[in-house]
Amino acid sequence: MSGPRWLVPLALLGALLVAAPLVGLMARASWGELWTLITAPESLEALALSLRTAVASTALVIVLGVPLGFALRAVHGRVRAALRAVLLAPLVLPPVVGGLALLYAFGRRGLIGAPLEDAGISVAYTTAAVVLAQTFVAMPFMVVSIESALAARGERREAIAATLGASRTRILARITLPALGPALATGAVLAFARALGEFGATLTFAGSLAGVTRTAPLEIYLARETDPDAAVALSLVLLVVAVAVVAIAYRPAAMRGVR
Repeated sequence: MSGPRWLVPLALLGALLVAAPLVGLMARASWGELWTLITAPESLEALALSLRTAVASTALVIVLGVPLGFALRAVHGRVRAALRAVLLAPLVLPPVVGGLALLYAFGRRGLIGAPLEDAGISVAYTTAAVVLAQTFVAMPFMVVSIESALAARGERREAIAATLGASRTRILARITLPALGPALATGAVLAFARALGEFGATLTFAGSLAGVTRTAPLEIYLARETDPDAAVALSLVLLVVAVAVVAIAYRPAAMRGVR
């Protein structure tokens, strides 16, 4: 259903607000030198690190986020509301706050980091810290995808399988997870994109060490002062990835599957 006509200029203004910065970025690019800038050693190193850590954090998001989605759906009332608020908090936390929270949890003197440090395991300012920061900010996408998908479907098939003697694990593996496939894929793709673009929490918790914690967003931030063309070129790579990820995550087939 279409709305009143006065919504049209507001919609156009909103579209302009989103599109203008992207067009401005593309207009600023040195297209003739784009390939050279992207394949510079610093850019390739940062991109490779971003891809490795984003893949690792996405795997963690799947392993931990799917059970969290089930747990969130299993509780009711105020407990669910409180749990949802906590689990989805990284979506709205300022990046530096998330980084400080990670530092005080997993840093050398943190709640968990101090015992690990005593055992000879350092987390902060390592590649593992990058993965943890990315997982922290990306986890909510998987949790909300799984919870929403579970809420949208009934449990009739699971109930029938249970009456036939199937174990809960078998029901989960053979019925529930296949039915949640589109939601799981959407959550994973969005989590990967969020991990790939993570900046603030990574900088606060992991620092910016070349080849160790300096991901593509951090490289862009540093290059914008010394080599703006390189920063724009690397930004375009992440822009292309972001657009592709959104197109995949919200393709019509995936949306039908979630519903």
